[in-house]
Amino acid sequence: MSLRVIFMGTPDFAAETLRAIHRAGHEIAAVYSQPPRPAGRRGLELTKSPVQRAAEELGLEVRTPVSLKGEVEQDAFSALSADVAVVVAYGLILPQAILEGTRLGAFNLHASLLPRWRGAAPIQRAIMAGDAETGVMVMKMDAGLDTGPVALTARVPIDPQMTAGDLQDSMMTRGAGLMVEALAKLEAGSLSLTRQTDEGATYAAKIAKAETRIDWSRPARAVHDHIRGLSPFPGAWCEMDFSGKPERVKVLRAAAADGEGAPGTLLDDQLTVACGRGAVRLTELQRAGGKALSAVDFLRGSQPERIIP
Repeated sequence: MSLRVIFMGTPDFAAETLRAIHRAGHEIAAVYSQPPRPAGRRGLELTKSPVQRAAEELGLEVRTPVSLKGEVEQDAFSALSADVAVVVAYGLILPQAILEGTRLGAFNLHASLLPRWRGAAPIQRAIMAGDAETGVMVMKMDAGLDTGPVALTARVPIDPQMTAGDLQDSMMTRGAGLMVEALAKLEAGSLSLTRQTDEGATYAAKIAKAETRIDWSRPARAVHDHIRGLSPFPGAWCEMDFSGKPERVKVLRAAAADGEGAPGTLLDDQLTVACGRGAVRLTELQRAGGKALSAVDFLRGSQPERIIP
């Protein structure tokens, strides 16, 4: 026996779950993903999402509507006569007609320990806040933002040096397995749901461009968490002065370091930077248009004279 599934997702994190559901033998009626986006230097090339690429490799039907609010799209969804919808980082708000458009409803894989970090960027926000633990949860979706009852949970520790990319990789396989387990229990009629509480709820807002610049006036621990929480994308950044030429540089990894000084001061020739309290040493960086480099390789090119406030 197997369930007839509609899968809805967009990034790599979701593609892993799609593959796991397919391997588990469930019938995937269709895959919904965000439409191809402009890419390349001039933005003239359209790039398919990781989920669309994975679905096409598996020979599955792919649909990429820009919205699900219209009656035509909702009728097309319902016409698939699916048992369940599985949603993983899809990127569109689902109208009630979609949430109720399958026999058993829609189940979401969310990358936090709900109700903490409801919203669009739970992995980044958990690291930026200095959390020591997070997790993945399968919940049944309702009309609220990540407020539905929870079915299964897997807790994941956050190593103090982990970047958002590291944590996503750690959670991706764990989450895919959890969703497969949830579908097996749903099929067997043994999946139990626990109502969420709003106590302790926090909101993981989408990362805004304005918050990606490094604020050296903060304590070193907060600066370190900010850098790793935004790595590798969109990347925390600062401006450095290279022989009188200012240049934006992404900082992808850092480490705690000894030292004190005015916030943003380069304390040595090893990229140790003073913070509001303490200091950090920059260990992986990326210049505009270049590739990510270790600090050693970065300094082979040129030594920045200072960090521009």
